[in-house]
Amino acid sequence: MKRVSLTQYLVEEQRLNNSIPAELRLLIEVVARACKTISHAVGKGALGEVLGSAGSENIQGEVQKKLDILSNEILLEANEWGGHLAAMASEEMETIHPIPNRYPMGEYMLLFDPLDGSSNIDVNVSIGTIFSVLKAPEGMAAPTEQDFLQPGSKQVAAGYAVYGPQTVLVLTTGNGVNCFTLDREMGSWVLTQRNMQIPADTKEFAINTSNSRHWYPPVTRYVDEMLAGVTGPRQKDFNMRWIASMVTDVHRILCRGGIFMYPADKRDTEKPGKLRLMYEANPMSFIVEQAGGASTDGKQRMLDVQPTALHQRVAVFLGSKNEVERVTRYHQE
Repeated sequence: MKRVSLTQYLVEEQRLNNSIPAELRLLIEVVARACKTISHAVGKGALGEVLGSAGSENIQGEVQKKLDILSNEILLEANEWGGHLAAMASEEMETIHPIPNRYPMGEYMLLFDPLDGSSNIDVNVSIGTIFSVLKAPEGMAAPTEQDFLQPGSKQVAAGYAVYGPQTVLVLTTGNGVNCFTLDREMGSWVLTQRNMQIPADTKEFAINTSNSRHWYPPVTRYVDEMLAGVTGPRQKDFNMRWIASMVTDVHRILCRGGIFMYPADKRDTEKPGKLRLMYEANPMSFIVEQAGGASTDGKQRMLDVQPTALHQRVAVFLGSKNEVERVTRYHQE
């Protein structure tokens, strides 16, 4: 079978659908190259002296791992000089990162979670990088945080890399979802799955049940019904999976179906959820919808949520369409 590289795929996609102009292609290739570098660092682990805490906290108040900081630097440095970006924003940084004056300014804006699933770094469980691409608003001079606050429906591309037994890159530019696997010997991304589809029905769910005492009634009702199994109202048995690395949980759902949930709860009623809208929920929701799944914040379609802050948090329900619709309906009732 003839191998199709990431570059070849992007060039052919532009010819077919006119959806990937040269600047966007360059952006995606540069992000993919950065993910390759991160994958290499992750793969070295203790041998590269990259494990453990950096002893600092990020803007979210979370203790940073050495790999969090390294991955953030890799993505910033890789994307600064190409002339395809106006600015970047990262989950690890308080505010936006404008392109330095010595480089030309492009028309795209990149947001990323440089390393998702940090708690799994030191125990050799799959982790990943999530990214989202927006178009700079018309007539934008110097980019501001406000320019980034676009609903997820405005994304022109989104993707993630999973650093696991294989390193994979999953990508959408609005025409379905494709998966590329890193050929480590050749150093190239090879197209391995075309047009990924999430089954509408599932028997798997992912949620952190240690928080169940804090859940609101709709989530308790939904999970209790699944746990009741074949003799309960759902009349089938469900399996629970929880990797505590969103990127890995979502990748499993993309491959075989399931529902991923990170609801708001009663611990801090000021916080509408734990996951970040701009760096996690929006890119993943774009990918999931492009693969035939659904994603909501419990009340409305995720991609319709109007962001109000760069580090806004949100409740997340995404995956197999029929299950997402059910748990959202319970919230609306």
